[in-house]
Amino acid sequence: MKQFDVVIAGGAMAGMTLALAINKLSDKPLSIAVVEPFKADHQAHPGFDSRSIALSYGTVNTLKKLTLWDEIAEVATPIRHIHVSDRSHAGMTDITTEEVGVDALGYVVELADVGRIYHSRVEQDEHIELLCPASVKKVERSLSEVTITLDNGEVARGKLLVAADGAISTCCEQVGLELVEHDFEQIAVIANIKTQQDPAGRAFERFTESGPVALLPMSEGRMSLVWCLKPEEARAVMALEDDAFLAKLQDAFGWRLGLMKQVGQRSSYPLTLRYRKQNISHRFAIVGNAAQTLHPIAGQGFNLGIRDVATLAEQIAVSAGDPGAYQVLNQFKGRRESDREATISLTSSLVHIFSNDYLTMRVGRNLGLAAMDNLSVLKAPLLARTLGLVAR
Repeated sequence: MKQFDVVIAGGAMAGMTLALAINKLSDKPLSIAVVEPFKADHQAHPGFDSRSIALSYGTVNTLKKLTLWDEIAEVATPIRHIHVSDRSHAGMTDITTEEVGVDALGYVVELADVGRIYHSRVEQDEHIELLCPASVKKVERSLSEVTITLDNGEVARGKLLVAADGAISTCCEQVGLELVEHDFEQIAVIANIKTQQDPAGRAFERFTESGPVALLPMSEGRMSLVWCLKPEEARAVMALEDDAFLAKLQDAFGWRLGLMKQVGQRSSYPLTLRYRKQNISHRFAIVGNAAQTLHPIAGQGFNLGIRDVATLAEQIAVSAGDPGAYQVLNQFKGRRESDREATISLTSSLVHIFSNDYLTMRVGRNLGLAAMDNLSVLKAPLLARTLGLVAR
């Protein structure tokens, strides 16, 4: 039986960031285990696959404080201009680095690149042990510790178990934390795209009657596409040949980047809001997608997860040797409550407002976008969320 201070179930972005963050903030090193089913070099690793994510300005600042940013920066593409518009209608707004006074509004990274960097850092850290390939089979809690039985027969004990094992969390199910779900009745189609124009640091979010189309700048002049569609439309689009797919995307997005020239391998997944109202229990905390999985509109989900991770790491760092103590977890819960609720509510509201073609909604959102572009008092809250400048 192996003994640790903290056991983290899940070694994707949230779990690995937490593992690396804890001892950057702690005066005295803690022993940490990361339980992960997939090896980093395994092409099918679902946490570090071919997708890209946008890291907000605030998230990057957090990663800098944790000394995790410098290596990631080498494989990150800066976002310097965000253009938000509504298809076939006048409403639009722009956010630029000049307007905000920063070098970049955020950065786009490929998960596979970050996975490689994180696993290298963990392998070099004598205080972190990677239990891989393994997954949590059983969780048992006593007054002072948690006993975790793994599917390979190994047993690990810790003062705190952190679930970072995805939206359908085995750990949360074992502990009995209720999962709230809402089906957005949309499918996200994911692909990398080449366009006639170089993106040059420009990101786009375009609202259509089916849902938003987001294009994010990547390295080598590519763009990362997230195209939200009604299920029947998504199935039809996924079945198209490349040329027909690009023509369909061109019609939805427009010509701001010139001709859509090339599309890489496509994938898709259903969009469902999943969250757990309780993010702690006895000697147990949850972060990342295990705590909440949001719609990709406005790119809030991962950045919210990093704020969870950073706050939990800060509380563990001042835990006086017992990271699973009630006071530690209760303070974590209190600090995260309002941000979690506000971000979940904001994201869900945006989906409702911008994913239908009712006349009243269409007029309202176009007036809103136009007003936002001209009135700084309306634009300020959007900027704060977009940049990830949210109090923890």
